[in-house]
Amino acid sequence: MPSSEEKRRRKELKRNAKQQGRSRLEATMPLSQTTLSGLFDYLDEALAEGCDHTLRLTRAYLAARGLDEDRIIPWLEEHGGGCDCEVLANVEEEFEFT
Repeated sequence: MPSSEEKRRRKELKRNAKQQGRSRLEATMPLSQTTLSGLFDYLDEALAEGCDHTLRLTRAYLAARGLDEDRIIPWLEEHGGGCDCEVLANVEEEFEFT
């Protein structure tokens, strides 16, 4: 059984690895953290009626703000956002903004 010092060391290593991974992800983001959080909030409310399994709502949000869909949509898809509900479930979970 690992000592309490070893447990602390492992926990610190894990936390550092998670932070480094998050930093790398944030560096690739084609939109600001604030805008991405706004998209999550918008989708959370708009999906109360359910998802039609397209990116219709995401595209509408981006278009209304004059954002580059050609850069943002592939990035969202790369992070698990193949439709509006997956953007909310997968992408939001990956970033876990606080």
